[in-house]
Amino acid sequence: MIQRLYIKEYLSFDEVALEFRKGLVVFTGPSGAGKSLLMRSLLALLGFETPQANLSEIVVDMDLDLEDFGFLADEEIVVKALKKEKARFFLNNQTISKKALQALFGPKVAYLNQKDFSFFSSENVLKMIDDWLDEEHRSLLVEYEEKFKEFEQKQKTLQELHEKERKSLELREFLEFEIAKIEQVDPKVGEYEELMEIKKKLSQKEKISQSIQEAQGIFEFEGKVAEALALMGEDSAFFDEAMNELREIFYAQEQKLQELEIVDVEEILDRIEKLSALKRRYGSIEEALRVKEEKKRELAALQNLSVDKEALERELEALQESLMQLAINISQRRKEGVKKLLEKINEYLMQLKLPKASIKFEKKDLSSQGIDVVQVQLDGVSFKEISSGEYNRLRLAFLAASKSGQAGVLILDEIDANISGEESMAVAKILKELAKRYQIFAISHQAQLASVADQHFLVSKKEKKSSVTELKDHKRVEEIARIISGEKITQEAKEFAKKMLKEAH
Repeated sequence: MIQRLYIKEYLSFDEVALEFRKGLVVFTGPSGAGKSLLMRSLLALLGFETPQANLSEIVVDMDLDLEDFGFLADEEIVVKALKKEKARFFLNNQTISKKALQALFGPKVAYLNQKDFSFFSSENVLKMIDDWLDEEHRSLLVEYEEKFKEFEQKQKTLQELHEKERKSLELREFLEFEIAKIEQVDPKVGEYEELMEIKKKLSQKEKISQSIQEAQGIFEFEGKVAEALALMGEDSAFFDEAMNELREIFYAQEQKLQELEIVDVEEILDRIEKLSALKRRYGSIEEALRVKEEKKRELAALQNLSVDKEALERELEALQESLMQLAINISQRRKEGVKKLLEKINEYLMQLKLPKASIKFEKKDLSSQGIDVVQVQLDGVSFKEISSGEYNRLRLAFLAASKSGQAGVLILDEIDANISGEESMAVAKILKELAKRYQIFAISHQAQLASVADQHFLVSKKEKKSSVTELKDHKRVEEIARIISGEKITQEAKEFAKKMLKEAH
């Protein structure tokens, strides 16, 4: 329920602070006093409208899925709206968007205005019918819903396969081209580095060869060094070993240089260029080889496309047949179950001085709700073609007959407008019954609804300033008498107002 509403600086209202209780909350007062402004502020804080007050706030006590929206669960929930250049919303002092607010409160708050035809949408009415049926029916609905989701997913996959098949020729050519480009080079891991080392040696070949030739002059003095060591009485073994090791190093290097003589330099450079091109395109030789394998897998998948598509089409055909059988079963149950719902609705319509309603079934293609589409009619006339007063009462009868049983808040926009006193009393009685399940906020210009309210607020305006007062005792009698007789309140109107209040309570 909504426990408190606070508004500051909103057109004719300087400041409003209201405390609400459970049940039926009714606002009355002269036209233009600001009743609709209060209701719009309430709706704005629930995400249904844009706030116009500089500051507005509500405190609510509801079982909301706060964690799904990134908020911690709290005993008291406070929603605040600030409006300067633009509106900003806060939930428990954390920012929240208008869209998120509506999504958060949507399952708990119903707003029924004069122009809202969505209440009688096929989807909404089918849900109402389903709620009237047994547990077995609900199990069938769950089974159907799961299978339909699977059906939709498979349809999506099939569409993707068809699209791939349409593009497969072009894609196949592209994949084959990409694979061929890499296979033509046939790179090996580490090959590029080896070739770069050979290139480096080739560039140094002449210098190394010349340097070895010049350095070999050292061997001409080998005998003299040995002779000098002998004269000194030193062992020349270390020198002999060093000179032999040097000869081996020079010999080994000359062998490598001879091997380089037979290397095709142009071929090496060409190979390096091809490998470099792959490295530039793919980042590395390893990545080029990985891409090649990936493209091969994609190509194999394309080649199996027809097989996959045919298998999926068979699965879809079997699933569609199963869904159709379920949908037919659900439809038959609905057509049987709607009789009890209509019986209850028409009981309320009789109280509301309206003819009987009917729900017309038509068949359509499979959808998330089966094969049914329904239309509500009043005495054979579509709900869209009846008067606003008849529409309001018809909607009220459906709402009262609904078995959703979901406690929450119901906000009504002049539900008793354009109807007679007798009809208004019937509306008031049904709203009083609904108030056992909902906290109801309603604007009324009729004494009947005001008399049965659990809370009655007067919205008045004086010197261009609006105010709101909760009415009790004789003040409430005076306001109901004003509604009955006009601004000049008669004693007879007061007595009738007292009688209405006594009968209501």
